[in-house]
Amino acid sequence: MSALAASMPPWIASAAGSLAAARLAGRLPHALLIHEAPGAGGDWLAHWAARLALCERSSEAPCGKCGACRRALAWQHPDLTRVAPLEDSRQIRIEQVRELAAELALTSHAGGYKVGVLTPADSMNRFAANALLKTLEEPPPRTLLVLVASQPSRLPPTVLSRCQRLTVRAPARAAAVAWLTEVRGQGPWEAALEAVGEAPMLLLEADPEPLAQIGAELRQTLDAVAGGRADPVATAERWARSELPLRLRCFENWLTDRIRRGQGGGDLISEVRAGPYLPGAGAFLNIRELFGLLDEVRELRTALDVPLNRALALEALLRRLAPRGAGVAA
Repeated sequence: MSALAASMPPWIASAAGSLAAARLAGRLPHALLIHEAPGAGGDWLAHWAARLALCERSSEAPCGKCGACRRALAWQHPDLTRVAPLEDSRQIRIEQVRELAAELALTSHAGGYKVGVLTPADSMNRFAANALLKTLEEPPPRTLLVLVASQPSRLPPTVLSRCQRLTVRAPARAAAVAWLTEVRGQGPWEAALEAVGEAPMLLLEADPEPLAQIGAELRQTLDAVAGGRADPVATAERWARSELPLRLRCFENWLTDRIRRGQGGGDLISEVRAGPYLPGAGAFLNIRELFGLLDEVRELRTALDVPLNRALALEALLRRLAPRGAGVAA
């Protein structure tokens, strides 16, 4: 099932309800920033907001039945423009933003709203972000500009200050599993979420079985590396040959879980303390080191499209995880 045709995720319902109420009251903002936890549904809500603005039946919007809703659902509405990084780039470029601004300045084909969606908006380079400012400062009448970002801090303050913000948080595991079961049927959703993290939207069109298997194997291997029972070199060489982006995502989740357990649990980590070490036998990395390693794993994920020795980069990360001076099992 298409992620955008699926039933509304319950953890998004509150944000969607706020937008629907604003539409009925004639107070839909001209610029909306959706701050999402990765894979939690920011793109889903952005597309829903576009259909809300373009629907021909204001009192039922988005009705899902009118011609405007059907065209918008397929990204084929003439008054809807989506801007994302081009295939050969990880950035939204200035030329794309200028084309969007020119499109929004035109008269609506249907006599209603013009809608632009930028995702991920935090992939705009600084030239593109600056070009967007003119549209944000002087928006054409009846326009809706929706920005989706998982790291809004990467956007200039001048852009952030001109957007109304909605937050899409990662759902509780039980809610994600229940929703995936509803829209896709029975499957190893719990195990698949262990692999990709609290990102159910990543699973809407994926086969959960291999994801669950890779996730389980990776967690066992990382536990073994951290315990000095696995060879970082052999592990790095094996991972570099297969499903590396997914393995790095799993690595992030494993590190995040360790950090949370080291902080005593909870969904939010407010600070990095210098002193405490992870509890339990064999703990050797303190919280600062784990955060540093997490940042380096994320940096490697963003650098996979540039020439690099992947096995060597992975080996460096895994050696930091292995106990200092520990022997490696054959």
